[in-house]
Amino acid sequence: MKKITLLIAFIGMITLQSCTVNEEQDNVDNDTIAEVFELRNVNFSYNSSTGGYFIYRNLNPQIYASDNILIYRMSDVIDSNTPVWQLIPRTLYLSGGDELDYDYDFSREDFTIYADGTYNLSETPEFIFNQTFRIVIIPGFFSNRSGVQVDFNDYNAVIQTYGINPASIKRI
Repeated sequence: MKKITLLIAFIGMITLQSCTVNEEQDNVDNDTIAEVFELRNVNFSYNSSTGGYFIYRNLNPQIYASDNILIYRMSDVIDSNTPVWQLIPRTLYLSGGDELDYDYDFSREDFTIYADGTYNLSETPEFIFNQTFRIVIIPGFFSNRSGVQVDFNDYNAVIQTYGINPASIKRI
């Protein structure tokens, strides 16, 4: 009886030894990272057929269909090391009742930032020339993370949540 029990124990040990559980591997995507790049001191171009202003850029490399893009406009600076970022779309209410809208769209291949308003934007060049934007690419992997609530209006919260190193921001 001892030999049979010993044989069963030995076979059980061999069988169970080849089974491994690696739960971490199923939940970690090591080559999916959030990315940020900056468009510094860019000017909007005027589109005479639509009567609006735009900035167009290709994405190289292209993003995945499940990825998302957030675009922030530098609206002010507190000091040389502290810019103030506002998520767009954004409506600015100017004196005299005028409104200026920033908006954007994107695809896997490109994105376009728009500026439009209830007045002739060329009258306020400070809103269409020498603008700085940060484009945040959020991989689709992050949208599947349960329990993560991010205030997308807060640029710093987004950077922290997605583990983006501010030193790695690419300027183009």
